[in-house]
Amino acid sequence: MLNRFRSLSSIVQTSRLYENFGARNRSMSAKPFKVLITHPEVPQSGIDLLKEHCELTQVLSLPPSRAELLEKIKGVDAVLWGGHSPLNAEALDAAGPQLKCISTMSAGIDYVDVAEMKRRKIPLGHSPTVLDAAVADLAVGLLIAAGRRFHEARRKIDSDNWESYHLNWLLGQDVRDSVVGFFGFGGIGQAIAKRLSGFDIDQVLYTTRRRIDQETEKELNAKKVDFDELLAKSDFVVIASPLTPATQGIFNATAFNKMKRTAVLVNIARGKIVNQNDLYDALKSNRIFAAGIDVMDPEPLPPTDKLLTLDNVVVLPHIGSATTRTRSDMSTIAAHNVLRGLAGEPMLSPAY
Repeated sequence: MLNRFRSLSSIVQTSRLYENFGARNRSMSAKPFKVLITHPEVPQSGIDLLKEHCELTQVLSLPPSRAELLEKIKGVDAVLWGGHSPLNAEALDAAGPQLKCISTMSAGIDYVDVAEMKRRKIPLGHSPTVLDAAVADLAVGLLIAAGRRFHEARRKIDSDNWESYHLNWLLGQDVRDSVVGFFGFGGIGQAIAKRLSGFDIDQVLYTTRRRIDQETEKELNAKKVDFDELLAKSDFVVIASPLTPATQGIFNATAFNKMKRTAVLVNIARGKIVNQNDLYDALKSNRIFAAGIDVMDPEPLPPTDKLLTLDNVVVLPHIGSATTRTRSDMSTIAAHNVLRGLAGEPMLSPAY
């Protein structure tokens, strides 16, 4: 799936899109469309694509000011939505009825009022898939860091408690021959499983609404199971599911009590899928062995949060897709979505 986006520039060049824009540019002295970029740090790759054909306006405040966004969105034809500010009726009303399309620069769109977008028949794009590799790399890092007690070990050094005279000091969990369970097994989950196959894991279990194709199951040694079986049999549980009403809070005290006491939980999806108070209790009481999380509730997590007092949790500030290449690719895809939406063509990566 990732190959779909490897040659991004060639995709638009072979499209009717440039012809549509070219014809309009030749017949008009000014650039035909106005596009708002809602964040000052959108990578240049997407901006360069848009400015060839559009008149750009950009939110310059950092953090982005909602007031500035609502002022600058007035009268634009399209929006490249950077960041996670609510994309809702307020913003759409401020834009006006001429608004033709929007693309986010994100995979998840839980901050978008999708029903309102659909009601107004405004095409919405997003930028999934290209972040799969970066998030998968980080998930493997979290899995190992939590299972092998990296955070606790570093704290031992910081507190001058390097107890190397023990034979059984800071023993962790092996990835080798383990069962890894995935709650959600789309592109990111499968990319994680593919990487873990190099660690000689025993089996992959997954819980999804629909079974994946049998060829991929065979390649990844994966088996679809129900949620309770996933919890009971997995040495590592990786949350890679979208946040929905059905998944919100599903990892709670009941779920943790069904997991192995040696189990490690990894969450790279959305913080609200986990009941964070119950996670704290499970870690504090050693009901589960450890956790590695890149997402939490709320974000940003206050530095006084009780979760941060624990040794057996590795907490990262939602940096799953934070690589230079990934963010540039996300910007490029979002820009293509905008250009195609303005040209009346199907988006490269539609959200619905």
